[in-house]
Amino acid sequence: MEMEQEIRDFLMSRRARITPAQAGLPYVGGDRRVPGLRREEVAMLAGLSVEYYTRMERGKIGGASESVLDAIARALQLDEDERTHLYDLARNVAPRPHRNRSKRTSPITTSVQQVLNSISVPAVVQNERLDILAANDLGHALYTVLFTAAKQPPNFARFVFLDPRSDDFYPDREDAKNLVVAVLRGTVGRDPLDHKTTELVGELSTRSADFTARWAKHNVRRHSRGRKVINHPVVGRLDLTFNDFALPGDPHLSITTYTAEPDTPSADALTLLASWNHTEHQKRTGTVIGGNRHNNG
Repeated sequence: MEMEQEIRDFLMSRRARITPAQAGLPYVGGDRRVPGLRREEVAMLAGLSVEYYTRMERGKIGGASESVLDAIARALQLDEDERTHLYDLARNVAPRPHRNRSKRTSPITTSVQQVLNSISVPAVVQNERLDILAANDLGHALYTVLFTAAKQPPNFARFVFLDPRSDDFYPDREDAKNLVVAVLRGTVGRDPLDHKTTELVGELSTRSADFTARWAKHNVRRHSRGRKVINHPVVGRLDLTFNDFALPGDPHLSITTYTAEPDTPSADALTLLASWNHTEHQKRTGTVIGGNRHNNG
């Protein structure tokens, strides 16, 4: 029943955002009781009967053919991420018995960490619920404020909505919050029975009215590539491009890298970040400073 409600809310939210004019429908006078398209209008655009589309919008979407889902996606003008989400919801109407993935051994093997360490730009490994599970030195330095959070492993969603330091860390807080919520919404659609994701969403909903309001919009995005602007506490503003690369052998994990355009202030700031991180490493390990071994003992 929860998944049927999820389908209903998603399809209704997508329908409500499209006006008849945007859908190419002729103007018909009179008052409209809905802000966007009516069910019968979506059904007509998709080439379906009103009864069939109404049944689908009530969550009875399991078993729908690919052609039917594609027709609905076109009628509702879904983007690629939203279309994928619709397919995920249809697949999970009658989900398979729950597989408790939390009991798996740590997927961060020595070889994965070696790959991370070989990357010359900041890089982290994250899962679909936005936990940071591993990082190279520059990735750790980039997200040092997350790695010092009380609850570990660091989690982007928890940081953005529950840690007041995120207000300074993300200059574009609205975009950061919207991205986090949209990524989590997609994660729930792919695996609605993952109890750790459910617990995270429940925690955020309970502790943040802001999260709850954004969650109700049913926006969906994949965390694959984009722009990330960070106000780092040491090196200042960083305007970065992030790219996700699937981790072979585990579709639920990805390596995210962060790069800056050459010959820009952000590229200079990344160089400064590497220098700062090196100095901090020397302080922690007591390595040679000024020709003498630093030793507090």
